[in-house]
Amino acid sequence: RKIPAFLMLFQVVLILPFFFFFFFLKLSNGIISSNGDLDPGSSKIKYILSGDGAGTIFVINDKTGDIHAMKRLDREEKAEYTLTAQAVDRDTNKPLEPPSEFIIKVQDINDNAPEFVDGPYHATVPEMSVVGTFVTKVTATDADDPVYGNSAKLVYSILEGQPYFSIEPHTAIIKTALPNMDREAKEEYFVVIQAKDMGGHMGGLSGTTTVTITLTDVNDNPPKFAQSKCHYPLDFETKKSYTLKVEAANIHIDPRFISGGPFKDTATVKIVVEDADEPPVFSSPTYLLEVHENAAINSVIGQVTAHDPDVSSSPIRFSIDRHTDLERQFNINAEDGKITLATPLDRETNMWHNITIESTFIQVIQIVSAVDKDDPKNGHYFLYSLLPEMVNNPNFTIKKNEDNTLSILAKHNGFSRQKQEVYLLPIIISDSGNPPMSSTSTLTIRVCGCSSDGIVQSCNVEAYVLPIGLSMGALIAILACIILLLVIVVLFVTLRRHKNEPLIIKDDEDVRENIIRYDDEGGGEEDTEAFDIATLQNPDGINGFLPRKDIKPDLQFMPRQGLAPVPNGVDVDEFINVRLHEADNDPTAPPYDSIQIYGYEGRGSAAGSLSSLESSASDSDQNFDYLSEWGPRFKRLGELYSVGESDKET
Repeated sequence: RKIPAFLMLFQVVLILPFFFFFFFLKLSNGIISSNGDLDPGSSKIKYILSGDGAGTIFVINDKTGDIHAMKRLDREEKAEYTLTAQAVDRDTNKPLEPPSEFIIKVQDINDNAPEFVDGPYHATVPEMSVVGTFVTKVTATDADDPVYGNSAKLVYSILEGQPYFSIEPHTAIIKTALPNMDREAKEEYFVVIQAKDMGGHMGGLSGTTTVTITLTDVNDNPPKFAQSKCHYPLDFETKKSYTLKVEAANIHIDPRFISGGPFKDTATVKIVVEDADEPPVFSSPTYLLEVHENAAINSVIGQVTAHDPDVSSSPIRFSIDRHTDLERQFNINAEDGKITLATPLDRETNMWHNITIESTFIQVIQIVSAVDKDDPKNGHYFLYSLLPEMVNNPNFTIKKNEDNTLSILAKHNGFSRQKQEVYLLPIIISDSGNPPMSSTSTLTIRVCGCSSDGIVQSCNVEAYVLPIGLSMGALIAILACIILLLVIVVLFVTLRRHKNEPLIIKDDEDVRENIIRYDDEGGGEEDTEAFDIATLQNPDGINGFLPRKDIKPDLQFMPRQGLAPVPNGVDVDEFINVRLHEADNDPTAPPYDSIQIYGYEGRGSAAGSLSSLESSASDSDQNFDYLSEWGPRFKRLGELYSVGESDKET
């Protein structure tokens, strides 16, 4: 707030008076005289300075006597300084003249702005006041010299708050500027006042303060109902009854009967508020819990609380709405509301978790009482408890009442008759005698069918009927199950049919079992035309599938690759060897002898060939007597060939 040119100006102002002072001082004391005793330019003269600020704020040139200010001077800190100057001998320090005292006054400049010491201000004024009504007065101070110049001459003005209020420029009195200001329209006004020095002219310094003006109410409005019919909610817990006094008066009275008054009557109306069951109320609508991401599982991270606003103060059970915690990362203690971690949390995966906590009353489903044939002096007092193994029963609990009865409470709702219809709750009842006696009674709780209004409809054993309305997801699931069941049935029938198929060809289709009867005797080469050898081929052998006739194999195997039809000119030995090799390497073949059916007649048998197909290549001089040695089965065959031999000899 200092002017930089102040030091230079002050030095000029200060040096000039001292120059004339010392000039006058020297002349008056004869330093400069006509007799020439003291030479003003003599080097033996030394000037010294003492007093306020000598040597620190003011210094003197010991040769010339010039005084200089070494620091900036602030009039508001010190307005004047008293100093003493003296001329002494430079060598002996003896005074050459008496000391001279003088006063330095610091001239003021405008370097301080006005200040409102008591601000900010608060004031009131009645609403609907006339123009010019006094509101309040503010005061500003200026540290500058109020006598010298206009540095401390203040002028007041309003910067904010017009046109509602005005201020007198010199007295700083604030008045109303508008009539009929209505509190119901606007109650509070914010006014900014400015004080400026230098008489308010340009270049002056200024300061501001605020004035909060509040309109006070006056009775300028008639009463008026907010609505024609008012509804007020009644709270049983706050006030249980109200007493009203109602008066009925006849305002139009016939003057002839005025002496029979008063024409009014009063009545007292008492309103009793009935208690209604209200839901639990949480201590806070929202809870903010902070947990470290490396917190251990089952560690408690917070707790919620709720209370019953009803007088009964029923116990409360807490649960988590799993629609808001689909991953089941949190658990809550149903009794005390403590929330614990169920799974580890990862801040990088999810920083916030919003879950909804539900509070419900533990429902009272029955009140039971006990009877004791004893008659104690102080009356009966029963103690109720559950069996130790039933303390943590998830379905029911008990609560002793003040009237010596017992309330049976359900810990949750949504009991299902399909899931469980009957519950057994053993209760231990003890008296207060000495010694105490106790007994155990089992309470049977049956789940009953109820309507949507909670009215019991039936508690008997009956067939349960599923609701007709099914969701789309349920219908799709049922349809998928039906389709799956049909596929299983089809596969089962197919496998059963395939399993029952015979492993050998039916008798009427097996050409190997067909008996071919010949009515004529073989005629050598002509026999090759009488019967086609392909008839003797095994059809199944051609396809490569050789089943057993003596036993049904336990294991099924894949058929081997079928062979191409064998032409008539193929070697029968080679064909049989191939079939024999396949049979020997068959993994499903039993380890005992079995009969293989071949598609061709054997060769190299000890009995020889039974066919006449190759009779043309023989000499027809075979002996068939050995057939009689084969047993009864070949007796007829032996007779036939024996007759043939006799005919030939004949």
